[in-house]
Amino acid sequence: MENDARLRARVTSVLRASSVFGTLDDAVVQDLADVLSLQTVRGGEAVVREGDTSNSMLFVISGALRISRRDDSGHLLLFNELRPGASFGEAGLILQQPRAADVSALRDSTLAVLNRKDYEALLTRHPLALNRVFVHAIYNYLRHTVQTTHRHAESVVVVPLSHDEDALQVARGLAAAFAKMGSTHRLSLAENNAFAHAGGDQYSDEVARQEKLESEFDYLVYETGVGTSAWTQRAFRQADQVVFVASTKSPHDLGVLERQLINEPGYAMKRRHLVVLHPPDTVYPSAMRSWADGRDIERIYPTRCDHAGDYERLSRFLTGKAVGIVLGGGGARGFAHLGVLKALHEASISIDLIGGNSMGALIGAQYACDVPLDEIRKRTQTFAAGGERPTLPLISLVSGNRVRRDLIKMFGDLQVDGLWRPFFAAACNLTKGRTTVQETGPLWRAVLASNSPAGLFPPVLIQGDLLVDGAILENVPVAAMRMRLGTALEKRRGNGTIIAVDVDVQEELGAPIDLSRLSVWSTLKGFASPGAKRTPSIGQIMYRAGHIGGLNQRALAIGQSDHYLEPSVGHFPLMGYRSAAEIAEVGYRYTMDQMTRWAR
Repeated sequence: MENDARLRARVTSVLRASSVFGTLDDAVVQDLADVLSLQTVRGGEAVVREGDTSNSMLFVISGALRISRRDDSGHLLLFNELRPGASFGEAGLILQQPRAADVSALRDSTLAVLNRKDYEALLTRHPLALNRVFVHAIYNYLRHTVQTTHRHAESVVVVPLSHDEDALQVARGLAAAFAKMGSTHRLSLAENNAFAHAGGDQYSDEVARQEKLESEFDYLVYETGVGTSAWTQRAFRQADQVVFVASTKSPHDLGVLERQLINEPGYAMKRRHLVVLHPPDTVYPSAMRSWADGRDIERIYPTRCDHAGDYERLSRFLTGKAVGIVLGGGGARGFAHLGVLKALHEASISIDLIGGNSMGALIGAQYACDVPLDEIRKRTQTFAAGGERPTLPLISLVSGNRVRRDLIKMFGDLQVDGLWRPFFAAACNLTKGRTTVQETGPLWRAVLASNSPAGLFPPVLIQGDLLVDGAILENVPVAAMRMRLGTALEKRRGNGTIIAVDVDVQEELGAPIDLSRLSVWSTLKGFASPGAKRTPSIGQIMYRAGHIGGLNQRALAIGQSDHYLEPSVGHFPLMGYRSAAEIAEVGYRYTMDQMTRWAR
């Protein structure tokens, strides 16, 4: 009886807080609340199905629901979440149309249902007021307006795949990271065991506890143990996201608990992740690719025990606050990237993903290896000064052997997916006619492919495909970063922040208007006439041809990034590697100035 009264009070509270129904007079709100029937659904259960008859509308009182559909090929498409305070089904109820999508419970939820008979009775008692709010509701539906909902906590369940202690380590580290973002509560195994043995109406008490926690905290972290238990299943139902935890010594194939949870209702609706725990003194993680086999997960996170930075990066990915940086190519002008990275570091902006092309890939790969910025500058200058020998020009003008040898020396046996922070290098795939994003395989090979201009260097071979410098298609590969920042479940634009750095200055390329033909003599004459407009050299022509796609894609890249930086480095020559420190300083000062505008 007490629980029923509490729920009724909650229904009234939800209606009054609604941006649509909260505009009604108190008497009308109370009349509406009195005719609503309460319905409870367990996490994973279907609430309505696409095509069903619409004979009711529903209000979310507690828990969370997910709207989804299947496309023609049967692929699951996930749309909005519905949180406490949201309503759905108004259009179908009023227009008598079939349900437009599936709605399932993400968590154990309580719904308030208004059926057609009671809706029509209410209209006779309050025609003007209810017609006004329902017209407003239909307007929101047609405009896809997001409804204002009550505050709710982000909830994560941590599930061990081998040892309880591994999961406890991650749960503690993740809770500490969340605590830097907002109020956080970790539901320990001991706390939950005590609650389970407290007696009373277990389900009703659990719903009440969940509502209380949701209203008090921003983040909830559920601990679970190895093996399936009633608590594990309940925590799984209440969580928005699942973090599986394995250690480097764990078997890589799916375990019993994973297979059992896969069969739980609502598994496909939750974001799923895998943390692979490493000892705290591990220099580089093991390659992650083998962990993905057979798993349908969003991302794999190599993580060190007791390493706060790794847990903070994990928390940013889980909450959609991860920051990705994309570094473009541009020869020596790419040293500006070092200045940009220095400015971001001083502003305490942590970089969670790194992508690059050409010079940006070379600098980005070293940064992903945690090489200090000054050391990156020195190593890159030494690398660039090595030169390259001409070769018989059958496939390229130079052999590329020295560059290959020095990149192997620089990166050794490191794999692209064997770094603490995700990294990718873009390259143009001449075989397939598209950009290839390299995020597995030897790190030196990925950087080499991204730094091999077509015609100048031989293409890099990967499974028979010919890979060259990516600037032919995309010099600043923002689209690839946007795909990797968005969740794998929700096919949307992305949920993090992208900072793109473009150092490929658009220099004027042309010839005097009275010149009808380019020739050796016209070019030499231009060199001998100071102040006259010069004709382009072979190097300038080849460089522009190799970057034409990137120039053409610049507007798209700007639109897909959150911050697009273009340091003023055009007065430095492409081969001005001796000016590395000055170029980096230009990038630093430019970025510091830009960040003051971000703050405004």
